[in-house]
Amino acid sequence: MILIWGIPSEPPIRRLLDELDQLGEPYVMVSQRQFAQTNLHLTLDSAGNLDGTLTYREQTYPLPELTGVYLRLVDDEVLPEFQQLTPDDPLRAHARRLIQHLTLWTEWSGSRVVNRMSAMASNNAKPYQAQFIRQHGFRTPDTLITNEPAQAHEFCRQFDNRVIYKSISGVRSIVQQWDSGADTEKLALIRHCPVQFQEQVEGFDVRVHVIGELTIATRITAHATDYRYAIQQTGEAATLSPYDLDPDVAANCVNLSQALGLDFSGIDLRIQPNGAVCCFEVNPCPAYSYYESHTGQPIAARLAEYLSGHDQYYRRIWHL
Repeated sequence: MILIWGIPSEPPIRRLLDELDQLGEPYVMVSQRQFAQTNLHLTLDSAGNLDGTLTYREQTYPLPELTGVYLRLVDDEVLPEFQQLTPDDPLRAHARRLIQHLTLWTEWSGSRVVNRMSAMASNNAKPYQAQFIRQHGFRTPDTLITNEPAQAHEFCRQFDNRVIYKSISGVRSIVQQWDSGADTEKLALIRHCPVQFQEQVEGFDVRVHVIGELTIATRITAHATDYRYAIQQTGEAATLSPYDLDPDVAANCVNLSQALGLDFSGIDLRIQPNGAVCCFEVNPCPAYSYYESHTGQPIAARLAEYLSGHDQYYRRIWHL
């Protein structure tokens, strides 16, 4: 049985549930908003084996029966049901304890987990993640992380102002192109929060979804600095299409994802005019449905096969 834990209305979860239905694979969908009706009881025997049960809406499931797990969690603070609680409501502590138990169980469980919390933590520090990227055959853009306006100004001058800037955290931010006029005036603000500045890399974007040992690549054509916000930045939507990824690049993507402990990832590449491959980051919880909806690529189907350990997944890997 597969466990899916998150917000059921989110497109990535909806698509996964559709594909599990197609496979006829049993699953339990735990809505994070229903924390008051959810309990995770853990036990530890004398040999150190972790066991327990999940109770959701009065139905109980032994944890060993949950052989595949897909996690797509949000911060408790954004849940309407959590926001309505008074500061001393016991349900607040229950909701937090629930995620703590879920984290503990998935870290030690023998289940196939997409993805463990510890593995997803690499996205919280882009400089840390960049070290892994460089170790696996990719170049990364020349980068400066600073809260010193003078350093930022000199970095931009060094690259003739062909620079972009963005957040260094795992929180989504819009990539912006450096404007030597308007942005110079705002530069003093970075003293309050370090910002990541990078050389602007020429070429086209490719998003690679890695599912275990499989890769599904999508080419993105856009005139925007951040193709996710192409309409807002340029008035024109990005164009997405399937992309035939070089086998060596695909192997590097799989190895990078595995090195980060990720069973499922979204890797952002830029293919430069000279053929060099630059990697910007690895998303440990990709919103893959955006790419799937534009291309028809079977990302959710392959993810469902992987989580369920379906023999068709291994046939695809072994080309049977």
